[in-house]
Amino acid sequence: MAVFEYRARKENGDAVSGALEAVSKEALASRLQGQGLVPVEIKEQVEKAPSLFETLADVFKPRHVKTSELVMFSRQMYSLTKAGVPLNRSIVGLIETSHSPPLREALKDILEGLTSGNDLASCFSKHPNIFNSFYVSLVHVGENSGNLEEAFLRLSSYLELEEENRNRVKSAMRYPTVVFSILVLAFFGINWFVIPQLSALFSKLSSEQLPLITRMLIGTSDFFIDYWWLVIGVTATIVVSFLNYIETDIGRLKWDKLKLKMPIFGSIIYRSLLARFARAFAMLSRSGVSVTHGLNVVAMVVDNKFVGGHVLDMRSAVERGESITSAAFRTKMFSSLTMQMLQVGEDTGQIDNMMEEVADFYEREVDYDVKKIGDYIEPVMIIIVGALVLLLALGVFLPLWELAATAL
Repeated sequence: MAVFEYRARKENGDAVSGALEAVSKEALASRLQGQGLVPVEIKEQVEKAPSLFETLADVFKPRHVKTSELVMFSRQMYSLTKAGVPLNRSIVGLIETSHSPPLREALKDILEGLTSGNDLASCFSKHPNIFNSFYVSLVHVGENSGNLEEAFLRLSSYLELEEENRNRVKSAMRYPTVVFSILVLAFFGINWFVIPQLSALFSKLSSEQLPLITRMLIGTSDFFIDYWWLVIGVTATIVVSFLNYIETDIGRLKWDKLKLKMPIFGSIIYRSLLARFARAFAMLSRSGVSVTHGLNVVAMVVDNKFVGGHVLDMRSAVERGESITSAAFRTKMFSSLTMQMLQVGEDTGQIDNMMEEVADFYEREVDYDVKKIGDYIEPVMIIIVGALVLLLALGVFLPLWELAATAL
């Protein structure tokens, strides 16, 4: 659609102006008249070619909204709707106070949608990179039930929990990441600086006289020095190929499945996904969302294609008339605790409460394991470091012992 600049007058004669997207001038004139405005002038906005600075700014500007910013937005919307402030005025105020450029641009478009008569959930759904299907579904239910402020309160609480869990995992991964990075740097440093000195030290000995470990160290070092460009190129190619592969549907499915089988981390990821499934399903059930639609939304919320596929299988089974517990059992994806709580929830009609308890239980377990993850990984790191030190020590001292034996 083209963008048109307009000048119009209100019923009291006050002049207003602005720019809006529309199919044609006539369509924009009709929209303005529907808002009680009398069009005076409408002309199509001429697009200017972006300058180099504008092009670079567009390339490097942030595209995503942080979860913390979305939490703040949800809490502000809760406060404003609870106070009875009209949605249009609420959005206008949040546009002025928002510090996130992507969110501010989305809110401007949402404001235009609201002005055109669209409901809030429909306006949110046009920005899936900011407001996912879970967010839109709860807003839609809140609008239809007249409890929009309650929907925003639940969303802010849910997003806060998600942010806390994400930060826990990040903090747990920080230690092994730092240690692994140091090991990689040490490996390259040894091959680039230390081993060449050893090679010069043992240059008087023939290659046959050097121990196997020493010859391996020197050969590896020579390869890195002579073909460093090949090592970097192959490594970059592998990384880029891997990232492109997991962007495909098959690649993402296999990678998400593999993550659940990783030692140490797999169990933590699995339980965090169960907690996310239970928390999201409980909130959707409590909000009055149908089971089939709720499972469809949860499949995307869990952010794991392998688990999401099983949740979609559950939805298909429920659509065929099976119970939720039976459908979940067929997938063989859920723990015995989750299955028991689902059964109790179906029997008592309190699935939302039972799923809340499941989410609380697994979140506590994940929190405990994340705090202890350093204890799990530390022995592995010590073994790796010890092996590198032993390898280097043997490569250095074995030839020295042979030199000493030869001198005697």
